[in-house]
Amino acid sequence: MPRLVPVTVWKALRWFRPGLGVKRWFALVLAGITLLGLGFAIVLIDLYRTDSSNPILLTLLSYASLRFIPRIWRAVVFGALGVGFVTYGILKLNRSVLQPFVRPGDDVLRQIKNYRRRERGPRIVAIGGGHGLSTLLRGLKFHTSNLTAVVTVADDGGSSGRLRESHGILPPGDIRNCLAALSNDEALLTQLFQYRFSGSPELEGHSFGNLFIAALADITGSFEDAVVESGRALSVNGRVLPSTLHDVKLVASVELPHSVNEVRVEGESKIPAMAGRVNRVWLEPDNAPAFPPVIKAILNADMIVVGPGSLYTSILPNLLVHDLLAAIQTSRALKIYVCNIATQSGETDFFTCYDHVRALENHVGENIFDLVLCNDNYEHDIGASSQWVRVDEKTLSDSRAYCADLADDAHPWRHDSEKLAQVIMDIFYERTGPLTESRA
Repeated sequence: MPRLVPVTVWKALRWFRPGLGVKRWFALVLAGITLLGLGFAIVLIDLYRTDSSNPILLTLLSYASLRFIPRIWRAVVFGALGVGFVTYGILKLNRSVLQPFVRPGDDVLRQIKNYRRRERGPRIVAIGGGHGLSTLLRGLKFHTSNLTAVVTVADDGGSSGRLRESHGILPPGDIRNCLAALSNDEALLTQLFQYRFSGSPELEGHSFGNLFIAALADITGSFEDAVVESGRALSVNGRVLPSTLHDVKLVASVELPHSVNEVRVEGESKIPAMAGRVNRVWLEPDNAPAFPPVIKAILNADMIVVGPGSLYTSILPNLLVHDLLAAIQTSRALKIYVCNIATQSGETDFFTCYDHVRALENHVGENIFDLVLCNDNYEHDIGASSQWVRVDEKTLSDSRAYCADLADDAHPWRHDSEKLAQVIMDIFYERTGPLTESRA
């Protein structure tokens, strides 16, 4: 079927779609041009009346005003030409001004449309740590810009642990991963921020991102300011916040194999290394207050997503901050727990989805979550070091259970960021209804 509207006109009309936030300014420009046109018309009429004896001037004015055709057609011609010139001029002006900031292969309109859509997205707080939280953020950033990632600061291993011990700053590793995941230019920044130095005894094992945040902490004078400035430098969609600014240590009570005795294990990095079953974890000191912006974000959130991530060493260290947990319990947001796809050696060996939920609720209380999101795709081989976190009968008996295919086909022991984000957004709009969606 032939197109009734020319392609160039159709492309120009796309700028008038709802939600782009440009029609009001277009109307203002058009009103200004109309007033200029009226002023010019008044001058012409005045010349026509005062110099009516000059035949040359009369002829020029006649042709300029198209007096030789009916008045209604004159209005149509001038109106069409005016709208066409204004539209085409604004379109080309926008392209000229914004083109240097548009990614190759994309266009200005699509960039503006996606920006406005994400700007109106729901307020989401994602809580966790490690690679699981980064995976979640990597998918959610395409649905909303109103993202707040709350990250544990109990990490004491690797580069983060060395910086924590030598410089007295909070561990930047998980924060670095989240900043890279939320960046607008993740392909390059992930390589840069995750780059680890080698060959030098002093820099061996350190990542560039950790050193970058540590340097900013020295420059700005505080760790929280360093995180904020890092986000600005990387142009992130959302923000990343530490759960607390206090120097906390994660401690676990571990039951050893073939023994009825429990041992105390200090340090987040040492807990998975113990050959035993984790019975309980806690923070020392156990009265560390939450970072105030975290409390505000939780209380204002439309949805709170906990996980995925290491159960005892990434998720619970956040929920064990008492006033942070109280804010979650008080919040009226939709609360979702995303269960891991595969078990983690030393933490959750042989755990099912039900076991994950029970371990969480044994620490933080019953029925904190409105929904438990579980993976039900077990088609791929995940290797011998882990097992599937399966949906068993106990899980299905819980009315909060929601099962979906969440596995990454290339790395089936991990979540697929796009699948996970899409399921979460579908659940949100399904549970909250069209009123919330239109408000967003």
